[in-house]
Amino acid sequence: MQKAEQRSTLVLENYIGGKFIPCQRHIDSYNPSTGEVYCKVPDSGKEEVEAAVAAAKEAFPEWSARSPRQRAEVLNKLADLIEAHLEEFAQAESRDQGKTISFARAVDIPRSVYNFRFFATSILHHTTDCSQMDAEGCLNYTIRCPVGVAALISPWNFPLYLLTWKIAPAIAAGNTVVAKPSEMTSVTSWMMCKLMQQAGVPPGVVNLVFGTGAKAGDALVGHPDVPLISFTGSTATARRITERSAPYCKKLSLELGGKNPSIVFADADLDQCIQTTVRSSFSNQGEICLCTSRVYVERSIYSEFMVKFVAAARKWKTGLPSDPSNNNGALISKEHLEKVRSYVALAKSEGGVIHCGEGIDQLDLPEQNRSGYFMPPTVLSGVGDSSRVMQEEIFGPVVCVSPFDTEDEAVARGNGVRYGLGAAVWSRDVGKVHRMAKRLQAGMVWTNCWMVRDLNLPFGGMKSSGVGREGARDSYHFFTEVKCVTIKH
Repeated sequence: MQKAEQRSTLVLENYIGGKFIPCQRHIDSYNPSTGEVYCKVPDSGKEEVEAAVAAAKEAFPEWSARSPRQRAEVLNKLADLIEAHLEEFAQAESRDQGKTISFARAVDIPRSVYNFRFFATSILHHTTDCSQMDAEGCLNYTIRCPVGVAALISPWNFPLYLLTWKIAPAIAAGNTVVAKPSEMTSVTSWMMCKLMQQAGVPPGVVNLVFGTGAKAGDALVGHPDVPLISFTGSTATARRITERSAPYCKKLSLELGGKNPSIVFADADLDQCIQTTVRSSFSNQGEICLCTSRVYVERSIYSEFMVKFVAAARKWKTGLPSDPSNNNGALISKEHLEKVRSYVALAKSEGGVIHCGEGIDQLDLPEQNRSGYFMPPTVLSGVGDSSRVMQEEIFGPVVCVSPFDTEDEAVARGNGVRYGLGAAVWSRDVGKVHRMAKRLQAGMVWTNCWMVRDLNLPFGGMKSSGVGREGARDSYHFFTEVKCVTIKH
């Protein structure tokens, strides 16, 4: 397998029907740490999507007829092959996305491998329902069948990690797929396609079409032969997908944005809380839908918290992704960096206080990286709850901290946004923890921790944070149709 970094300029190709197909049109893809073009991504449209859907549709009967165990063997083989090339994938992911090589090695690629192994195992252990109607002389049971061609659209923050989180359950259940990664981070999915044949994935079972949402994505979600769509990304794009798919009554799974609160009570283990909240606020440059963006601290410990939290944030190092001592690398693009910075400027114009980070702490970068999209961890206070800074998803290394007085106030302010993805509660009071977990409007609530995940359990949000859930059972139910069978005897 050829290493991605051995070429000065990569030119990617679509993967359709088991073959790499060149595209006549391309999009520039930038290295976020230098700001330079290093990759050409296909600018696919309706023609490429038609070919991919046709290939997936043709492959569906044979693939869906295989037993779960036969499909699981293919998933496990693909996992083994990615793992064997882990370092190549990690280097490529870091270069393409801007995240640190350490994060890609420890999180992105191992989790991508595990996604295939997890669903290869879970597909073997699902059960169905059965009921007897003795008076009527009937027996009822359910079966679950794969749906058909699944459209999978994944974001740029965890390129391979979140794409495999969709591909694995889809094909494990017997579907075939047409996937569209983000045009900004397409390299590792292209690399994965090079392993498909060796893993035993039949032609047409997995197809990748690269390009923008406006062209490739729109053609894919509006295609009449694609009955289900799994999307991770922005709420605005999800609205467009919903509109385009509505005439066909497609199944939708939408994992969207978050504006996640962390609520810190006076009885919290402050040292553990600060250590974890710095990580939850700034990991992966703050480009995680589950990142903490609002911290509410009980007033009696607010001053102490701020001193310790700002000091800890300043120790969270931002710099070259290739330096293993750095915690953060570069943001995804120049446009995104400018957007994130604009929220900090807005907070300042509204009377907010910048305690560290943007405009205060200077980054020491080599000459060749000074055009990269770097931003230090930024802590704000004094921002009103109605401000756009507190209401909108920033998706960068920016967190707002505010004091609160009562439990009811903390709940009201925590719930006071249109999102409802994740939340964290810090307290030693077991009763309080349970009350808060029940009252907070979030699909996932962590107490005295963050990002601890059991993949068997549901992942997803409420309100504008999404529709549906993902996980062992939830993904299986999404990627299958249930059928009730009644036998008269």
